[in-house]
Amino acid sequence: MHRQWFVFSSIALALSLSGCQSPSSEQHADTVKSVQHQQPESSETTEASDSCEVGNVSVEGHDDCEVAKEGVIDVVHPIEDIDVELKTDEPQAAEPAPIVITDVWDRIGNQLRFEIPDDRRVTVQRNWYLKHPEYMARVVERARPFLFHITEQIEQHNMPLELTLLPIVESAFDPFAYSHGRAAGMWQFIPGTAKRFGIRQSWWYDGRRDVIASTQGALDYLTYLNKYFDGNWLHALAAYNSGEGRVRRAIRKNKKLGKPTDFWALDLPRETRAYVPKLLALADILRNKQTYDFAWPKIDNVPVVEVIDIASQVDLAFAADLADMDLKSLQALNPGFNRWATDPDGPHHLVLPIEKAQAFSRDLASIDRQERLNWVRHKVTQGDSLLRLANKYHTTADIIKRVNNLDTNVIRIGQAIMVPVALKELNAYSLSQDQRLASLQNIERADHKLVHKVVPGDTFWDLGRKYKVSTRDLAKWNAMAPKDPLLPGRELVIWTDKISSTQRKDAIIKTLTYTVRRGDSLSRIANKFNVKINDIRKWNEIQKQRYLQPGQKLKLFVDVTRLKNIG
Repeated sequence: MHRQWFVFSSIALALSLSGCQSPSSEQHADTVKSVQHQQPESSETTEASDSCEVGNVSVEGHDDCEVAKEGVIDVVHPIEDIDVELKTDEPQAAEPAPIVITDVWDRIGNQLRFEIPDDRRVTVQRNWYLKHPEYMARVVERARPFLFHITEQIEQHNMPLELTLLPIVESAFDPFAYSHGRAAGMWQFIPGTAKRFGIRQSWWYDGRRDVIASTQGALDYLTYLNKYFDGNWLHALAAYNSGEGRVRRAIRKNKKLGKPTDFWALDLPRETRAYVPKLLALADILRNKQTYDFAWPKIDNVPVVEVIDIASQVDLAFAADLADMDLKSLQALNPGFNRWATDPDGPHHLVLPIEKAQAFSRDLASIDRQERLNWVRHKVTQGDSLLRLANKYHTTADIIKRVNNLDTNVIRIGQAIMVPVALKELNAYSLSQDQRLASLQNIERADHKLVHKVVPGDTFWDLGRKYKVSTRDLAKWNAMAPKDPLLPGRELVIWTDKISSTQRKDAIIKTLTYTVRRGDSLSRIANKFNVKINDIRKWNEIQKQRYLQPGQKLKLFVDVTRLKNIG
């Protein structure tokens, strides 16, 4: 037995992106992921660059960047890399020793069945992958905890093993990835398609990021598409990217014109024309990695995680302590949970390292369900409402009603209400939806941080021109894609090196330089400007052991709505 460290999920622009389309209607399939009309970007957004980041790997050269992103919308990876400690048991050879496949990639490569055509599109993509082994190394590290499970599921469904490579094309195997059209997760489902194929989404939970749930949904969707196109897998894969309605119309058009109807002859969007060749290029490299002398990193052909039935809602911090894991590692294996606890309405399961699963299940079974959450007793005061209490305690009004057996939304002054609350401070749940966004928005990228509150009519293009930043950067700083809609009331973080008086007037957050006075402390300054001590330390790179000195300059990002209270 030996230790392996599995690294996955990072803030980066990924190699490829395309999300799933809802099969519910031809119109829906054609509109969700097609390139939507957008106003021209400002000059900052259209200049060609000689370098780019693909899957957290820096790629030099304009041509290489173009190939990597050819026809494929970028996926965004919103979090830092995470190390999750997992153990594997090497398979033991029996007597007489059979042939044992020790690498899951070999298991996959031995069963690949798609024909690889001599097509320029495949050649271009294959050459790019062969030229960038560091990209594949990064992707394989992300795949380690889940690849064995995905392979088992595809085999059980008797589907082509080439589909194990699809998350590379979709998301670079990142369950936290998101992209244009609100696609999310390793398999890049949009909300409508996810719902159609039984993937649950709620305030507490998004099954698109749950690797177990989204893998089942993706295989169900691909099975449907394969049947829809009479067993033609290339047509099914093209439809997974751009919608079956669009692929079907392209087939009908070629039939009418007397042209071939295979994938290579169809008039499809540029994104889709590159999408299928990427998958085929990866399959060719994997099948012939020795011929290509390509160092495809090994993944042991053994299970390393196990799905545990927990039967009820559980605080994730409580579960991490019980499993003897750090909270971030537990969340990394269970990326579908949006908040500090699992969804009270299910799914009631957790993914754990296989060596911790048995003890966790035994210990959890001995703990009453009420004790798996932390509770506060709130005495209702004037102005309280279920919604207000839900916002205060980071839960939902429905949960408060349910645990207090309330038939209506009416609560009375003096009434005692029991509310489930997080066991730890919310920032300890660093991979929750709110904390991921907060972390992304707080990464310092320039001298000035502004916050713009979206009003009706705002667009990324208009805001990019106003604040002199690219629409791509503006979207990335706020966990969005450049073509996502802007909802009024949403607060967008903007980083800029220079700030005009107009920009400062319209912003909520402004940058101040504070000169430390005699008697000042971090606590006193934090209270004065309504900011956190840890944020002051981070903004100014102050170590905990260091003391402030009179005359020292501190950079502060302050909510201007509170400046009037500062003397």
